[in-house]
This record gives sequence, structure tokens and C-alpha cells, in this order.
Amino acid sequence: MATRLLLVVLALAMPLHAAEVAGVKFGDQARVADTELSLSGAGLRARFIFDVYAMALYVKDTTADRVTQPGAKRIAIHMLRNVDADTFTKALVDGMRPNHDAATMQALEPRIAQLSAIMAQLKEAKKGMAITLDWLPATGTQMSVDGKPAGAPIAGEDFYQALLRIWLGPKPVQDDLKKALLGG
Repeated sequence: MATRLLLVVLALAMPLHAAEVAGVKFGDQARVADTELSLSGAGLRARFIFDVYAMALYVKDTTADRVTQPGAKRIAIHMLRNVDADTFTKALVDGMRPNHDAATMQALEPRIAQLSAIMAQLKEAKKGMAITLDWLPATGTQMSVDGKPAGAPIAGEDFYQALLRIWLGPKPVQDDLKKALLGG
């Protein structure tokens, strides 16, 4: 009996990781805006023969639509290679474009420019860097790098939804990554 109790205590003391992608461990929970979020899924973004980043998606309700459900959300990106700021931003915009019409892209342009300016200040998304894009309902999209806010929040839930559609939209940048983020 004492051995079983000890095993239970040890198991509870050990950190649990709900997902591991390319050696990056993502926890099964994340706290954003005083909201406990659950891991929806995690996957690998590859481009040609290169692994670019491991990423995870955290939402309140893993059974609801990940893009349009209300409340806080988190996109967690762990860089697996160095990518300069312009290339990183261009890749995000290139992922948005097929999932939105021209008028929507035009409406998003000022906020895309704001995100681009934040990335330009960083100069590079470096290998090992942890980037989070959090949707904070009362504030906007907050980018953080290695746990520290980067730039001012970007207004508009439509902007955050546009970011999510890069990976989860009808024309995702990578089909198997979409499936992985949805828990498949």
C-alpha cells in the first residue's frame, strides 16, 4: 500500500507534457487572461525539407470551432530554425491571403503592418525562441517572445481569427499541421 501511494505521489510530482513535437514539449494547459485553456493539438510546420517551427493551439473548448469560439486563445510557436523578420511576416501574410477575400485583406492591412513592425524590432525569429500569439478579449492580440510582451496589443478579434485561419482555414498552409492542431 505504501509503495502504491509513493508511486502516485511521484507521478503527480513529475511534469506532464501533453504533446511533444520535434523535441519541443507543450503542456496540456495554458493560462491566458485569467482563463485556463486546454491544448487542442500540436504539430510541425515544415517548408520543403526544413522543419521551421513546432506549434500548439490552446482554446477553452476543444470541441467547438477553434477559430470563432469566444474567449481567450493561444498560438504557441517554438522556432526550430532562424527566420528573418521579413520572411516570417511574409509567410504569415501568405498564409492569410488564400483564406480571405481582397476586401478583408485590405481591412487587415494596418494590423498586419503593426505585426510586421513588432517583428522588425525583433529582427529575427531565432532558433529556440518561444513566440506566443494570445487573444485577450478585452485587449487584442498580444505577441510575446520568451514570455515577455513584444509590442502593443493588436486590436480586433477578426485579426486573431485571420491568424488562426493561416493554420486552420479552408486553405491551411499545411494540411497535416491543421489536422494536428485540431487534435487529429
